[in-house]
Amino acid sequence: CLFQVSAKAYSPEFYFDTPNPTRSHKLSKNYSYVLQWTQREPDAVDPLLNYRLSVRQLNQHNAMVKAIPVRRVEKGQLLEYILTDLRVPHSYEVRLTPYTTFGAGDMASRIIHYTEPINSPNLSDNTCHFEDEKICGYTQDLTDNFDWTRQNALTQNPKRSPNTGPPTDISGTPEGYYMFIETSRPRELGDRARLVSPLYNASAKFYCVSFFYHMYGKHIGSLNLLVRSRNKGALDTHAWSLSGNKGNVWQQAHVPINPSGPFQIIFEGVRGSGYLGDIAIDDVTLKKGECPRKQMDPNKVVVMPGSGAPRQPHPQLWGPMVIFLLALQR
Repeated sequence: CLFQVSAKAYSPEFYFDTPNPTRSHKLSKNYSYVLQWTQREPDAVDPLLNYRLSVRQLNQHNAMVKAIPVRRVEKGQLLEYILTDLRVPHSYEVRLTPYTTFGAGDMASRIIHYTEPINSPNLSDNTCHFEDEKICGYTQDLTDNFDWTRQNALTQNPKRSPNTGPPTDISGTPEGYYMFIETSRPRELGDRARLVSPLYNASAKFYCVSFFYHMYGKHIGSLNLLVRSRNKGALDTHAWSLSGNKGNVWQQAHVPINPSGPFQIIFEGVRGSGYLGDIAIDDVTLKKGECPRKQMDPNKVVVMPGSGAPRQPHPQLWGPMVIFLLALQR
């Protein structure tokens, strides 16, 4: 037996995590807004035909009403509509009502506010040194346990934990800034801090994320690099991870990524088993193309004062070592 279900559609659910939803227009005092939403239980009723959109400036009576036609809507599918001709700096009430052959469904409403838009960085020259308070458009994730901190040698807490964290940024100058996670109390094992990049529009198949990291201390946890896809909602995938004490040196990583659409990169610091676990990053670069095959030259590792030079195998030992290895293979 087949049953035809006819009932009011459930209300749409607005998506509030849209990156940089506001877009301003230089030649006018208008702005546009990227409105995104999902439909609650779309398969529970008749197929959706359209949405009725109502936009009204706050403290005004007149509203703009428009029908937004849609095809088959899947559960979890992120729908999008760009609101245009909004006046700077006014706020607006938005109402969205789904329609089926049964008629109007449950309505959802929200208020949108004008915020100064953050322009996507120019990928041809996109190295962030964290010298400016705006930190290149990076933001703190609101769903993690604590935040990354921007500091330099001049702003360090004189009572900070010894034997962890860098004394200076990668340049070695006291004025240079970097980002780090402070793992002293009240932080606990497994606490996470995420630093989220601006939104990038993918225009190439491959990208390379290069950055310097400093992981010094006997309680070092993990540093993860994630890529957040913005094709449909927000999907995070791990691209790189490193754990444990790596010495009092700045070292460089090159991480290849191949996003299929708009994306963000996320630096996630994870607190280890104790307070001697500060992790720092500096000089983050995002470039089109593949990463260099060879990682940073060990001779170019930046050694912090008093840490001693990185040990390298003595060239005279290579000959006997090769002979010994060949003998083992026979």
